[in-house]
Amino acid sequence: MYAIIATGGKQYKVSEGDIIKVERLGAAAGEAVTFDQVLAVSDGELKAGNPTVAGASVSATVVEEGRGKKVIVYRYKRKTGYHKKNGHRQIYTAVKIDKINA
Repeated sequence: MYAIIATGGKQYKVSEGDIIKVERLGAAAGEAVTFDQVLAVSDGELKAGNPTVAGASVSATVVEEGRGKKVIVYRYKRKTGYHKKNGHRQIYTAVKIDKINA
């Protein structure tokens, strides 16, 4: 059984027991989180929503909050001596999917 959920402007395909990294939720480790935007649910046959499946939700537990790997942003213009180096680390929340309620 799997579900497709939307959170943080992105879509994730999840099954029970999966650990996924989503955009920061602002919840502490050990807290329960519910995702209500379920776009599709499959348990043998696919049930797609328009835009979401009515009455479906996904329950999860927050594992940790952290920061991803550093991404280097380098801007450069030739012949002018202009260059600028910048780094960015995206903040994420790791959640463990407990139950898919369809």
